[in-house]
Amino acid sequence: MPDGGHASFALEDIELGAKYRFITPGEEDWFPQVAVYPQILVPVGNQKFGFSTGHAQIYLPILLQKNFGPWTAYGGGGYWINPGADNRNYGFLGATLWRKVNDRLHLGAEIFHQTSPSSGVKESTGFDVGMIYDLSDNWHLLGAAGTGLQNRRETNQFSYYVAVSLTF
Repeated sequence: MPDGGHASFALEDIELGAKYRFITPGEEDWFPQVAVYPQILVPVGNQKFGFSTGHAQIYLPILLQKNFGPWTAYGGGGYWINPGADNRNYGFLGATLWRKVNDRLHLGAEIFHQTSPSSGVKESTGFDVGMIYDLSDNWHLLGAAGTGLQNRRETNQFSYYVAVSLTF
């Protein structure tokens, strides 16, 4: 937090999505699962605090996943449609490795790259570590923290994420 600054808490944009897996290999098959997971960010967040662009954004990714016992490797990439003044559509690519620690806890690490989302903003590469804790079959607590590797000073010196997820 900058000198003289203060902490701010506000609602961020709401993410809605639907995943459709169109390749589902058997456990002995060598090839991964393949899915699409289109999402829309509904602009309800507070723009004053930087929690929203004020415009609906759409993400169109293709995802791959392969399980190896308690390990899961997945990744993919997609295209963000990012309307608004000085915004531009951009690409995102990432890869993740997760391990199931027990029936409720999963730990993992991710590396990702994003092209520039708006004029004057540099592309970025970064990594983070995270966890998912299953509160029940449908409710999950998510957390992650990480930093940038490319253009770190301008894009991501440190970031964190905490969320509650409902799945059904």
